[in-house]
Amino acid sequence: MLIGTIVTFINLLIFALIVSGLIYLFILLVKALRKYLKAEPIRKEKAETARSLGEVLKSHRTACKMTQEFVAEALGVSRQAVSKWESGASDPSTANLIAIAKLYGVSAEEILRKVRKEE
Repeated sequence: MLIGTIVTFINLLIFALIVSGLIYLFILLVKALRKYLKAEPIRKEKAETARSLGEVLKSHRTACKMTQEFVAEALGVSRQAVSKWESGASDPSTANLIAIAKLYGVSAEEILRKVRKEE
């Protein structure tokens, strides 16, 4: 009789732990979903402001009121190379990216931080 009561108590305890665990998981799921839904405007804003490397380079160049020709001469490359970088047809080398950043008065990290990450 005592053993049957103990077994029943243990079974109820296990059941209670399973149920409470499921309730806890459900609560965590609801919290995560609410956080995700609240972050939707932020995700949309980031997607709208995310740009390619070429777009970032062009915006910095125009903000500095420089022409493609001026940038090309300052870097020792052709104007067509600068045009290709800005159109996304090619990317500048690391050395050229650092030189571009210096010319625009920003860090290369700042330029790359504004570039969207391809998924």
